[in-house]
Formats: sequence, C-alpha cells, structure tokens
Amino acid sequence: MRTVGTLKSAGVRAGDEVVVPAYGSAEVTRAVVELGAVPVFADVDGDSYCLDPAAVSDVVTSQTAAVVAVNRFGRRADAGWIREVGQRHGLLVLVEDEPGADPEGAELRRTHAAYLDSRLNGVGTPTPAAGHTYEQYVVRVPGNGRPDRDAFARTLRAKGVACRVPVLAPVYRMPGLRRDVFLPQTERAVDETLALPVHAGMSRRELHKMVGACNALGGLLQPAF
Repeated sequence: MRTVGTLKSAGVRAGDEVVVPAYGSAEVTRAVVELGAVPVFADVDGDSYCLDPAAVSDVVTSQTAAVVAVNRFGRRADAGWIREVGQRHGLLVLVEDEPGADPEGAELRRTHAAYLDSRLNGVGTPTPAAGHTYEQYVVRVPGNGRPDRDAFARTLRAKGVACRVPVLAPVYRMPGLRRDVFLPQTERAVDETLALPVHAGMSRRELHKMVGACNALGGLLQPAF
C-alpha cells in the first residue's frame, strides 16, 4: 500500500484527520497513525463492505485532510461518490487495493462465484457488481449474528469446507487503535460474514458439495428481526 508516502507527499501532517474504514485490515489505520495523523472511522455500505460515501460525509470536520477507501474482497469502492464528497470538502481521496489482492485467476473465481450465486439458498450471497474479482466470496449467515455464524462455520469445516471469518473485529476494537465508536453496518458485517472458498483450483464437485452443506444448514436458521 502506498498510503503513508501519498498522504505525506500530499501535505497531510501530524494532527490532521484522515477518514478510514473500520471493517477490514488495520493496515491503513496503522499507516495513518505512523504519519502522526488521526484516523477517523466511517461506516461501510452493507452490500460492498467498502466505505459508504454518506457515512464519510457525516464524519468530515474542519480538521479532515483526507479519505482512504479500500477495495474489499475484490469489490471496488464507490470511488466516484467518495471523490465527490472529497471535492465538496476539499479533501485528498485515495482508493487502495486490499492487502494481498491477487488479480490472477479472477475469471475462474468469477465462474465459481456465478455457480454459487445461482445455487446457494442457505446464506445471503454477495451483491453482483461490475468488475468484481472475488478475492473472497463473502456470504451473510442468517440467524442471530455471530453465535449462529460461528456455529455454521464450525459445521462446514467439519464437512471439509475450508471457510473462514474474513474480519474478526472492527479496527476500532483492535489493540492500540481503540476508539469509543459504534458503526452499525461494520458491527453487523463483522458478526455475520463468512468467506467461502472460490480459488481457481476448485473442482465443480467441490463447489457442489459446499452448496449442499450450506443449503442444508441455512434452512435451519431464520434471520433475526
């Protein structure tokens, strides 16, 4: 990531505020802290898991100097709207790729994702978007948030499905970065999301097995109201 160098060269100084996402890696936030600037967390959009432009606008103050958006799970942030917010407030806007992003195998991942989209009914599938490379295929598990999601994940793993929780905690709850903040979409995403494997080497048989396991389990869970 080029965050520190770009912010520094653009004139962001110690004490300036920089708007960052709280859902995902802490790398951007740590880069802002390293510069001596102040990270300000904004909520994400519930479909893309990227910064919500309206949430960014809500946290901008006279001390805000920049916004750093991150493309998440292969889905691009809404850079047009975020840049419009930046222009309105006179801010530097950076859009970064997620750490570890791998463009190789994107077409096969898209093919796997399309197969899963058409067959999964026990979980909430990702919202389709142009250019999505499915670095991770992230679903929402229905039910009562984290307890049901974690139980769902344990059962899938026992059936041989190598699923993983993509984000364990909001950045504002991580050691050294704690803030007295509560962002509802970020919290809900942390509690409900689960990444299913879609790597290029997967066979159709493995995908079919995963669909069967997810659909059987998902039928036992009801969304919480």
